[in-house]
Amino acid sequence: MSCVVPRTFRLLEELEHGQKGIGDGTISWGLESDDDMTLTHWTGMIIGPPRTPYENRMYSVRMECSDRYPEEPPVLRFITRINMSCVDATTGKIDPRQIPLLSRWSRDYTIKSILQEVRRLMTIKDNMKLSQPPEATTF
Repeated sequence: MSCVVPRTFRLLEELEHGQKGIGDGTISWGLESDDDMTLTHWTGMIIGPPRTPYENRMYSVRMECSDRYPEEPPVLRFITRINMSCVDATTGKIDPRQIPLLSRWSRDYTIKSILQEVRRLMTIKDNMKLSQPPEATTF
């Protein structure tokens, strides 16, 4: 018999992992504002992979975890301007249908796994050939 962890406990655990910097340092995440008691608005940071057009760049992503998280994935939008096949060139919104992990969402996935997946997609052939906007420009 498995136990379903309530949304708040789950997000507090994810926040703790983000604050401790668990991982390899290529991604990070945390609440957009320390006083967000609903744990809804998050910011993620992705360091572009080496040997890609994204190399040596830092990308900010805004994530919104609805009341239905983790049953439903968060909504993601790049703050930093980026050219990727899964990102709307006008708004920076990430199309969940273009991200395998989001299109086949499972409550077992986390904010960390989403950021890792977006970073991995920076290395696929279609995205490798896209020229990038000037560094530090925003949507």
